[in-house]
Amino acid sequence: MNATVASPEGFQHPPGQRRLIRWTVYIGYFALFAGVAHGFAQALSYAGIDILRYFPFLQGYYQGLTAHGVANALFFTFAFSNGFLPLLTSRALARPLKSGLLHASLWTLVVANVLVIYAVSTNRASVLYTSYAPLQADWTYYLGLVLLVVSSYIAAAHMFVLLGGWKKEHPGERIPLLAFISVVTYAMWILASLGIAVSFIGFLLPWSLGILERTDPLLNRTLFWLTGHAIVYVWLLPAYVSWYALVPRQVGGKLVSDPLTRLVFIMFLLLSVPTGFHHQYTDPGITTQMKAFHALMTFGVFYPSLATAFSVVASLEMGGRNRGGTGVLAWIKKLPWGDPSVAAQLLAMFTFVFGGITGLINASYIVNQVVHNTTWIPGHFHMTVGSAVALTLMGIAYWMIPYLTDRKLWGRKLAVWQSWIYTIGVLIFARGMISGGLDGMPRRTFLVEATYDKDSWALAGALTGIGGTLMTIGALMFFLVVLMTIWRGAKGEGPKDIPFADALLPARKASWDTKLDRLGFWFVIAVVLVVIAYGPFFAGYLPANLVSPGYRLF
Repeated sequence: MNATVASPEGFQHPPGQRRLIRWTVYIGYFALFAGVAHGFAQALSYAGIDILRYFPFLQGYYQGLTAHGVANALFFTFAFSNGFLPLLTSRALARPLKSGLLHASLWTLVVANVLVIYAVSTNRASVLYTSYAPLQADWTYYLGLVLLVVSSYIAAAHMFVLLGGWKKEHPGERIPLLAFISVVTYAMWILASLGIAVSFIGFLLPWSLGILERTDPLLNRTLFWLTGHAIVYVWLLPAYVSWYALVPRQVGGKLVSDPLTRLVFIMFLLLSVPTGFHHQYTDPGITTQMKAFHALMTFGVFYPSLATAFSVVASLEMGGRNRGGTGVLAWIKKLPWGDPSVAAQLLAMFTFVFGGITGLINASYIVNQVVHNTTWIPGHFHMTVGSAVALTLMGIAYWMIPYLTDRKLWGRKLAVWQSWIYTIGVLIFARGMISGGLDGMPRRTFLVEATYDKDSWALAGALTGIGGTLMTIGALMFFLVVLMTIWRGAKGEGPKDIPFADALLPARKASWDTKLDRLGFWFVIAVVLVVIAYGPFFAGYLPANLVSPGYRLF
């Protein structure tokens, strides 16, 4: 059987399991709604418009900025992945989900949300999503984020249990591709999360409880970025899972190569984590040689993204030509742009091109000095996390929410327009932030009250505000479509299965690419690379230099 096709045909998730997955994903979209509201206020502030005063419970700019980052970058992405990836793994292996693990992951996520919402809404955690010491948050904030990670561990364990059971029943068979790439995504996260786990459990949580009087800001910052860059790929790879394994089927094409897809995800496992020092080019205490090594690794991890661009575009072209497209680019018009799920993901891919290009500049040691801590950086990641990820997850919702609720998608035309409005907003927003950053406009700054001479940033700020407004309108349209689907969508008319893609070059039983299925081996290699990348720093730096008390400035 083709390794990209699930078996047996007709496998269905029971209603109870769909309900648990559904509520896991709903928590993510609730977080997205909160983050979008605060993001709207942040964007307008760059245009000199202050609406923060109208937000309930909001006592300051940095409280709102923390809420925006934590809600969108952490809770939205992980809640979605905790539901989406186990769902795909279960379907690919044709094995039912484990209700106990679904409950455990969901309720851990709920408690995490309650703790973090309490800390942020009461202004006890205005430390931004990076949580840099010596800014100190309430213990509830750190514990909430620890539980968020725990919920992702439970989801990962769920996938590992499903895979282990499948392998016992199918000795010698290739792991179905969709299960393979889903499991690799969370295997990479397990490794990447060790830095932030040590930071929060070993230092920041005891520090906030008074068990430790002082902490080490550089060590905690380094532990955060051990996780912090790799977490970008934890956000991005669920989108890649859809682009590789689902979108080709949706557009009428095929996945180009099963072995290439496996290789790409293995490369993300190997290369995503040992890259964190490129976020610390301006930090003291880290040698130039270590920063240079991480810069090299960062450019290395760009390769699987290039392979993704080739593979995904080839699949799209195959689909366009199968639908009657001709010429060098005319096939693009034949893609099913009227399908809301496809349109959202195609536009997400388009914006990601610019996000990837600007990311290369961030990774460059010398050029980074120009854009470091300017609005260039959020301009870049709003075209990656804020668009490639967010818009893809919106597009996935346009088939997944109907699948989980067994209701027909409401407002298909509105859903298509939503993606276009959001995308146009992202491009205008990013244009403003990037041009402002090149002119020195600072990030993480409430420009409404700042005493800078802001005349040269007026156009950049206006574009940021206009783009942010369009993004907010697009996001609100998305929420309307989802809510109306849940409430008013025609019952019994949802999709009956998940759209899997066949591969033009399938996995083979006797070939070099069988070695790609040795997940344990590749995980060990990934650990070795992390030790090489971080070992010299920790060996020369430890023990921790606990010199800094905590500060709460906002």
